[in-house]
Amino acid sequence: DGEVHINELRNGNTEMFWNPTSEVRRQRLKRHIVLFEEQTDFESERLWQHVTSAINKGDQHKATQEKFVLEEEQRNAARERRESGTEWKPLLFQHDAGTNEWRYKYEDLRPWDPLNDIAQFEKDGILQTMERHLSSRMSNHKATCINNQITRHKRSAKDCRRRKTSDQPSNHSQNTESSCSTPESVQELSDDDGKYLGFESLCAQCGKEMNHLKEIHSAVLSLQKAQQDIHR
Repeated sequence: DGEVHINELRNGNTEMFWNPTSEVRRQRLKRHIVLFEEQTDFESERLWQHVTSAINKGDQHKATQEKFVLEEEQRNAARERRESGTEWKPLLFQHDAGTNEWRYKYEDLRPWDPLNDIAQFEKDGILQTMERHLSSRMSNHKATCINNQITRHKRSAKDCRRRKTSDQPSNHSQNTESSCSTPESVQELSDDDGKYLGFESLCAQCGKEMNHLKEIHSAVLSLQKAQQDIHR
């Protein structure tokens, strides 16, 4: 948060290495933490609160005392578990026998997908990623629109045939032209079929989602160009 300088001991020169200006501060990511009153007893901020308070006050002796008290409580708890035969089962970590290391259970090592991933957050110690899923939402919504139009279309065709039967009962009159020219059965509809039946576009929601995808694509291209400029 402050200036960092490089001091050259041989000639006494000092060089500015880092200066977090107001512009740099504005670009920093916002820090999200769990409220202190909502933290459990074993979360670091609550667990080490007295040590942290002593350090902030510059009382190194008090900080050492609080650290000793905390670690002694942990050693006693571990001793009681051994004596009672109680196995300690970590909630968020698991032991890797191959590397002999503890690993976070919910680690997410996949590459970030800027088109689908919106934000990554932690809830109850579990790392989660909020995803957009626009493409699947659009395809599902488009299928729903088409199915609804097919249903309305079939209903219209049945009504038309019913009117033809009731209004013109004779076989001869049924062969005459009817004002209803709708096909009697529709198996599948493609985009072109929709235009043929008078559905020039699906619905406003589909168009909105499509425009949203175009905006995202344009934004990604802009970000990629900015990254290339930064690398140069």
